[in-house]
Amino acid sequence: MKNQFGQWLESNNVRRFNMATKDGWNAFAQSAPRQPLPSLSALELGNLDESEREDYNDARAVWNANPPAMKTAQLIRAFSVLDQVMASNYRDGDRLRGSAVIDAAPALGKTTIATRYAREFHRKTLRRSGVTTEEGNQRIPVAFVPLESAVTLKGLNEKILSFYGHPAATRATSTRLASLAIDCVRSCQTQLIIIDDLHFVDFKHRRGREVSNHLKGLANEMPATFIYVGVQLRDKMFFDEGLYGEDASFAQTSRRATRVPVEPFTLTTTPGLRAWCDLLERFEEHLLLLNKEQGMLVRNAREIFRKTQGNFGSLTNLIDRASQLAIRSGKETIDTEILEALAMDNAAETSVSAL
Repeated sequence: MKNQFGQWLESNNVRRFNMATKDGWNAFAQSAPRQPLPSLSALELGNLDESEREDYNDARAVWNANPPAMKTAQLIRAFSVLDQVMASNYRDGDRLRGSAVIDAAPALGKTTIATRYAREFHRKTLRRSGVTTEEGNQRIPVAFVPLESAVTLKGLNEKILSFYGHPAATRATSTRLASLAIDCVRSCQTQLIIIDDLHFVDFKHRRGREVSNHLKGLANEMPATFIYVGVQLRDKMFFDEGLYGEDASFAQTSRRATRVPVEPFTLTTTPGLRAWCDLLERFEEHLLLLNKEQGMLVRNAREIFRKTQGNFGSLTNLIDRASQLAIRSGKETIDTEILEALAMDNAAETSVSAL
């Protein structure tokens, strides 16, 4: 018979959402917060038997690794821009909509910003309009389409159809795939489409320009707002559609798309330091460690920044690993000794070595 912590794990364990499918996206968008996990004292932990202690520590690992979405200054600014872009979503179906481009360096939370914004939109739309359309089709307010390396025009259409679970996703011709994708979006009344990992497209190459032109064509035919997500898309000439010099001024994407930059944290200004410390405080409040103290992370704010360079992805890696090491070592707190023992991701380690 499972103990209470084993039961908690069964109900609240790692959620393996496949957001590239409508069912997986729906599960993510409709998922509820985890049930609270009890915070035990050292005495209470010591009174657990071996299996209970093992399950409790594993449950804490799941809890500590999955904090609620942090409303950072970057996320708030990005949501503000996305709200402005989404104003065009109220246009009638015969009018073009704008698009947003979440463009930044790696590990700054770009996909997190897009998916959290889209989840709010998904929930609001279903609350107002219901789960079925007037024609009786399943209403799918959001489509999430992650791209793969060297994606082609046909591959893009297949990805869209795969999201909807269309049986012809791998059988139809390129032309037919496009028309089927448009039909899915219209039939399911999808209003927001996320194209993730757009940096896999080489816009200077012929195939990349074909994908770029196709995306413009889909935007013309689909009554939806697009959010594109990628790494350094401006440098990769996404906005210029791979065109150079005077020709770049004719790029329609530059007029239709609004860039949503995401900057890393900084300690060079007082507001920047305050925002960094506020973020660490919110992580600290979430963590379940027996010897957690107020200011545990903030006291080490500069060292944590040095190890992560203000990158949100590297920070979450650090918090996950430091919490796990604190539990396994028995220290049950995050201090200088724990931080020094951490194995960081390669980008963070390389940057720290260069300092």
